Amino acid sequence: MGSFSIWHWLIVLLIVVLVFGTKKLKNIGTDLGGAVKGFKDGVKDGGAAPDAAAPTPAQVIAAQKAAEANTVDVEAKTKL
Repeated sequence: MGSFSIWHWLIVLLIVVLVFGTKKLKNIGTDLGGAVKGFKDGVKDGGAAPDAAAPTPAQVIAAQKAAEANTVDVEAKTKL
């Protein structure tokens, strides 16, 4: 009762595939793999000096906003 056999895991896998579908599971796997790769690249490049040609965060955000056509850009102002 303490350990699961291979048949238990196959039934669980079958239920997961039926609930989520193979396309959704493939997308989740792709996203997870990209996140792991990005993390590894970030750890590897973390000790290196930043490149002068690398875009600033403001440039990256501006490029992302330009790519998203449905984004509404607003500016928050604070009262003094």
